[in-house]
Parts: sequence; structure tokens; C-alpha cells
Amino acid sequence: MAKRKSINITGFRHQNPIPNATRIGNLLMSGIVLGFDPGTRNLPADLDGQLTNVFAHVKEIAETAGGSTDDIIKITVWLKDPSNRELLNKHWLRMFPDETARPSRHTQPLTGDTKALVQCDIVAVFG
Repeated sequence: MAKRKSINITGFRHQNPIPNATRIGNLLMSGIVLGFDPGTRNLPADLDGQLTNVFAHVKEIAETAGGSTDDIIKITVWLKDPSNRELLNKHWLRMFPDETARPSRHTQPLTGDTKALVQCDIVAVFG
């Protein structure tokens, strides 16, 4: 049986002692991915900036784990304001331009007292 491997990327760490993602065999599951500026815990004030960072972190997590964004099969996205799907879709289409090969996505409201306007988690299968 394959051993569990923690995946951490440069410039994005959780405050708690957990990795950005975990891989066992060909399966990868991430923790929550936030739109922090790389190397800081600063969040851009606007959704576009946070989305830019979230998608950059997603790409780096997939690559650090040994794959690419082509290996992602599902992304769950939480939006502070769910009416902002148009901006989310702009970033989504940039990362996944092929309409015949996109991962599934579930978008839901982001609740709670947070400055984050967006967060996500990913599931990927490699090979």
C-alpha cells in the first residue's frame, strides 16, 4: 500500500500543523486553499486578487504533488458573495479552457467572520 505524503508549496502554509494537501498513491486531496499573497498571510482586498492567488496555489499544489491541473477531478469553491460567479468563471476558464475536459465544480456560500472572499479545496487523481 502506498504511503501518505504531505504536499506543501512555497509561500502558502496553514497556521495549523497541516499540509496544503495529502497524496496517497495516485489520489490527492487538499485542505482549504485561500487567496493569500504568496509568502504572506495578507489577503488582497478584492475578489479578483484573491481568485488569482487561489488558482495559482491550486496549480502549484497539483504540480508539487507530481501532476498538473489536468489531473484535478473536482474543485469545491466557497464564495463570500455567490453572485460573483462571473468573476470566478473568468479564472475558471483561464485554468480550464477545454470544455470537454474540465473538472466538476461545486460552489457554495462562504459563511463566518473572515476576510476571505473565496476559498476552495481540490481532489486530483494522477496517472
